[in-house]
Amino acid sequence: MDLNWIDLDNLDDRDVAGSVAMLEAAREVDYPHRSALTASAHRTWLRYGWDGDRSLTALSRDDRGRVVGVLEVGLPHWDNTHLGRIDVTVDPRFRRQGLGRQLFEAGLERLRAADRTLVISSSKENSPATSFLEKFGFDRVSEEVIRRQDLLDVDWAALDKQYLDAEPHAAGYELVRMPGETADDMVDAVLQMTAAINDAPTDDLDVEDEVFTVERLRAFEAAERARDRRDYRLAVRHLESGELAGHTIVAVEADQPGYGFQYDTSVLKSHRGHRLGLLLKLAMLRWLAEEEPQVRTIFTGNAASNSHMIRINETLGYRVVVKYIGWQRRL
Repeated sequence: MDLNWIDLDNLDDRDVAGSVAMLEAAREVDYPHRSALTASAHRTWLRYGWDGDRSLTALSRDDRGRVVGVLEVGLPHWDNTHLGRIDVTVDPRFRRQGLGRQLFEAGLERLRAADRTLVISSSKENSPATSFLEKFGFDRVSEEVIRRQDLLDVDWAALDKQYLDAEPHAAGYELVRMPGETADDMVDAVLQMTAAINDAPTDDLDVEDEVFTVERLRAFEAAERARDRRDYRLAVRHLESGELAGHTIVAVEADQPGYGFQYDTSVLKSHRGHRLGLLLKLAMLRWLAEEEPQVRTIFTGNAASNSHMIRINETLGYRVVVKYIGWQRRL
C-alpha cells in the first residue's frame, strides 16, 4: 500500500485537491445529506482541526497517483489523552479490496506509538462499517442522531406561540447577543457555560469531562476565522445575579451560506427548569432570520439518549436524517 502522511504545516495543493475529490465521491454515496466539502474547508480542517486538535492524516494513492483512501488519526491533547480516534474513507470504486483494513491497521500503529490505550470510531447505522469494526474487536457504545431543520417549512406562528409560552418561566432572565469572538471580560463566563455541555449523556463511551481553557477557546475561534464562519452566540443572563446561565451557538460559513451549523446548547445546572434551552433556540431562529435570511437548513446532532434536547429540537421542527454508532476498543 502506498501511504504518505501529510505535512500539516506545509500542505501540498495536490494532497488537498486529491483528498477532497475522493472524499466528495464518498460523501455522495455514504452521506448525501451533508453539505459538499470544499477545498478551502478541507485545507482549514487539516491546518486547524476543530479547536487546534489537528488529526494526523495519511493518503493512499493508486498507480496513477489518484487518492483512493484517506486515514485520519485524532490524538486529543486538551483532555482525554488516553484515547485516539480513527476515521477511514475509501473511494467507493476501490472498496472491498482490503484497503480499508490496511489503513485502519496503520491508524492503530500510530495510536500505539502515541501510548493511547483506547481507540474510538464511528459508523453510519446499518452500514458495511458495522461488520468491519466488529471484526476489529470494537464494541458498540453510543448512538448519535443527526437532525435537520428546514427553515423554508418552519411554522413561525407555532414557534411564536412556543416563545410566548416559555417567556413567563424565564421571567428572571434576559437574552444577550454575543456575535463573533468572545470579549476578554466575558471569557470566564463563556468557559463556564461551555463546560456545562459535560452534563450531556455520553452513554458507554470511556471518556472524561472535556476541559475548556482560554487557550482552547481562542484556538477554536482562530479555526472559525480560518473557516470563514460567522458565529452567533446567544446567551441568557440571570438578572438577579448577573450570571450568564446558558448559551446556544450557530455558525454560518461564507462558502456554504445556505447552511447553519448548530454547535453547543447548554444551561448551567443551577439555572435549569426555566425553559431556557427552548427560549435560546427559538430566539436564535429570530436572530438568524435578521442576520442570515438566506439560511435554509440547520443541522444538529445529539446523543439518542439526550431526551431533553431532542424534545426541544423536535418542537422546533427538526427531523431525523441519519444515525451514527459510536465504537470503542482497548489497545
